[in-house]
Amino acid sequence: MFIISYFISCIVAAPIGVCYGRVADNLPPPPDVVNLIKSNNISRIRLFNPDPESLKPFSGTGIELMIGVPNEILPTLSNGNIQTSIECLQSNIFSNIDANQVHYLAVGNEIFLKDTFYSPHVVPAILNLHQALQSLGLAEKIKLSSSNAASILSRSYPPSAGSFDPNLESFLHPLLQFLSNTGSPLMINVYPFFSYLNNKQYASYETALFRSPNVQMDMNLAYDNMFDATIDAYVYALEKEGFGDIKIMVTKTGWPTSGGDAASVDNALAYNGNIVKRVVNNIGTPKRPGIGVEVFLFDLFDENGKSGEEYERHFGIFGVNGVKAYDITFS
Repeated sequence: MFIISYFISCIVAAPIGVCYGRVADNLPPPPDVVNLIKSNNISRIRLFNPDPESLKPFSGTGIELMIGVPNEILPTLSNGNIQTSIECLQSNIFSNIDANQVHYLAVGNEIFLKDTFYSPHVVPAILNLHQALQSLGLAEKIKLSSSNAASILSRSYPPSAGSFDPNLESFLHPLLQFLSNTGSPLMINVYPFFSYLNNKQYASYETALFRSPNVQMDMNLAYDNMFDATIDAYVYALEKEGFGDIKIMVTKTGWPTSGGDAASVDNALAYNGNIVKRVVNNIGTPKRPGIGVEVFLFDLFDENGKSGEEYERHFGIFGVNGVKAYDITFS
């Protein structure tokens, strides 16, 4: 237990990151976007695909990147050899950006949510990419994981009841073993907005927005917001699987400015502003107090090409003209 506690206590607060989604037909040119990012002191960006057009403008800026490995290429990586993974990394990523700017590769996005076809390929692809990074001398610098939806938990409330979906055991356990072995984070997407929408009879949006006067006790720990409760549900789930050493990283979270119930500029500012405050002040959660959680806010811009409900297209922090939708700072 001492070793686990010592490992976790060594984690320091990280800058807030922002996702740069591009499912839209009206976005500014990538070089202009990079200038916008720099002018707002955003030092970490998540790109969902290693698209050369969006990747190259970051070269030489010092901005740290999380780069997505698209779901559709996982079978190729999984079934190929190490050379296949090396060529993929070099042609798609390192030919466009210096490896020193790449801190994470998110291998697949929300695959365990519904993509049973890709699920068996996640860990084999990660293992091949890891060996490729080892051969390139980059395995200690660039961490590998896979970004997961909340559905990998079968129970999330109260937090101490947090447990992984047993139907995913054959996929999740090897992933968790890899993360533990390599000191890599469990990547999760956390959306109290959706939790509120789907559970209005039990949850208030004040709790989702960090402004509830009520405190819920669980295992002698006090919870007054959904974000903390969600993170700690994962912590408890990890402990039950014997992986209490794995840190948590939030690879997507945010609040829409319009398009549905509780979606507003004021609420988006309240939620994202509180997330920034928690990250930069290294607040942690009741289960892991003082242990910062790395977070990427979603999204730089509204994405008019997104499918689904109207609010899905309104998570942007900036307008396409570069003006902030609300007065938020990132440090």
